[in-house]
Amino acid sequence: MEFFLNLLRSVAYGIIEGVTEWLPISSTGHMILAEQVLKFSFSAEFMEMFRVVIQLGAILAVVVLYFKKLWPFCADNGRDSGFSRHFRWPVVRLWCKIIVACVPAAVLGLLHGSYSLFLVTLDAHLYNSITVALMLIIYGIAFILIERRPRVPTTTKLSRITYKQALIVGAWQVLALIPGTSRSGSTIIGGLLCGMSRPAASQFTFFLAIPVMAGASGLKLVKFLAKGGVFTLAE
Repeated sequence: MEFFLNLLRSVAYGIIEGVTEWLPISSTGHMILAEQVLKFSFSAEFMEMFRVVIQLGAILAVVVLYFKKLWPFCADNGRDSGFSRHFRWPVVRLWCKIIVACVPAAVLGLLHGSYSLFLVTLDAHLYNSITVALMLIIYGIAFILIERRPRVPTTTKLSRITYKQALIVGAWQVLALIPGTSRSGSTIIGGLLCGMSRPAASQFTFFLAIPVMAGASGLKLVKFLAKGGVFTLAE
């Protein structure tokens, strides 16, 4: 009976994740709030992994939806010769910018021990419903202020995004470490502030989520299994 109830809770959890992942609001924050109501009986280790891996489904939808824009290979681009004629170079350059945007998060990851201690400290002091609610309010106000500010975007197409802008967006993405901070929300704000239009900032944010969430999901799953993790109920 408990397993069936957990299955229903997981479905509700998935719906919340699926809806909030596409909006500039924190999907993880909403899942933290949902846990206060749904009351899963799985172990804390499993839930820590589950919160991250469940987001991969929504990100895979981006791959399916924008596959033609993201696939860098072709039979013959009609312009180059040799090996290079099999590449769609605008798409290759877009992926290069996505990789550049991943650099700030990668640098934090290379800090190993100090980074891990930082994450543990964040979880210990900020992983609660009060922090989540506060950050949701702060980012809601931030979006209102940015939208009210007169501005003319200088970058309206993905192909026009510069490597500097990509790096700035990547730096804003690091703020998503704070529970309740939307990864897409923070990166869209970063994109808007450095001159991107709403469509350009939004699409770049979704594309950036592909390597970030794939890496985060894989890392969480490996760590969970390495610790001998099993899908047990909490004691």
